[in-house]
Amino acid sequence: MNELKEMDELFDRLFPIMRSITGEGVRETIRILQEYIPLEMEGIPTGTEVFDWEIPKEWVIREAWIKDEHGETIIDIKDLNLHVVNYSESIDMWLSLEELKQHVHTIPHLPEAVPYVISYYKERWGFCMSQNQLDALPDGQYHVYIDSEKINGELNFGQAILPGKSKKEVLISTYICHPSMANNELSGPIVAAFLYNRLKQWENRELTYRFVFLPETIGSIAYLSKYGQYLKGNMYSGAVLTCLGGKEKKLSYKASRNNESPLNHLLQYLNSKENPNLLIRPFSPLNGSDERQFCSPGFNLPVGQFAKMTYGTYPGYHNSLDTKESMSIEALLDSVNEIENILKLQELNGYYVNTKPYGEPKLGKYYLYPDINAPALRGRSNNTKLDNRQQLNQILMILNYSDGKHRLSEIVKMLNYPLEDYSVSIEVLKKHKLLEGPFYEEQELF
Repeated sequence: MNELKEMDELFDRLFPIMRSITGEGVRETIRILQEYIPLEMEGIPTGTEVFDWEIPKEWVIREAWIKDEHGETIIDIKDLNLHVVNYSESIDMWLSLEELKQHVHTIPHLPEAVPYVISYYKERWGFCMSQNQLDALPDGQYHVYIDSEKINGELNFGQAILPGKSKKEVLISTYICHPSMANNELSGPIVAAFLYNRLKQWENRELTYRFVFLPETIGSIAYLSKYGQYLKGNMYSGAVLTCLGGKEKKLSYKASRNNESPLNHLLQYLNSKENPNLLIRPFSPLNGSDERQFCSPGFNLPVGQFAKMTYGTYPGYHNSLDTKESMSIEALLDSVNEIENILKLQELNGYYVNTKPYGEPKLGKYYLYPDINAPALRGRSNNTKLDNRQQLNQILMILNYSDGKHRLSEIVKMLNYPLEDYSVSIEVLKKHKLLEGPFYEEQELF
């Protein structure tokens, strides 16, 4: 089965699940994802203090509907998860239309859409429907019924680690708490799962990769309460994956608060030199996803965010218009391809060390320098993989600036060749033991 078909099938399995920040929906989502990626599920009990927050009780929802006085069903969560306010209290009573309207949420400027409404931390009950449906309700009495409860349980998340040669870690985080939304919910977990399997196939993985699937905000805060200090000591870079399903939308990167993030440096270089169409958004705590928690000042982790059809910029954001048809599975596969390529470049974009730094090495004895100097032969080099003097130029530049203090992206600015082209020259130099690296911290040498 090809990736596109597998993604499509995974989407269809995950979309109907009633998810929230806690509960069986989160666990069911993780169990399905475990078929694609070896996630270890963990839980933090209800009532546990996590910094300024507390793990809430689990929300259990069994039924939620509105019926008219003739017993006809108006809305039912069996038809759409969004019809109930997420984390609603139980209710069983009759109301007039005017009383009912006080507990019904709509989006007047999108009259066909059913909004996604949450009330995690304040007790209330409510329903959601389209403005058109609400406007069509006749006067009369309505039976409102929500069968729910809040129980002591736990908040769950899943993680999987792909080890590399370096203990320095790259965090890939995404959230699994929104019910029945496509771009704003499922695009992140699906891209993350398939990205994991791409990286798993890399033969020479330099960095270690930590994939985390958790409920948004409270999940990342809980995760940081347990792993934050470890991440502060071991993280190299990271990114939150969200809203990656936009049709014909370009990949964008929200920079981390930490300006020294290797991903910040790499994406800024690519944007300025090789891919000016790559949109870089500045860090802001005013909106976004879990990068706000990872970048909170106590941690200031180098975590950015990848997105395409970003939150708040499309009609289906946080409502029932966010369907598979409003995005595309092909866009998810494109996102996997693009992010994988960026992560490959990040591995290449380390610090290197010239093992023979006193004068230029005698490249001729390694067959890396022309063995004759004649006017008719100038501009050629003894290689077959890169044209003319490109490899020799790269070799000379790499050796001179591989002092453990220059990232590769700083070196390549001096020559007009794409960053990925340098992988050939680097491998040649490493083969002849003229170069060591990549390292992911500056090296003190001279």
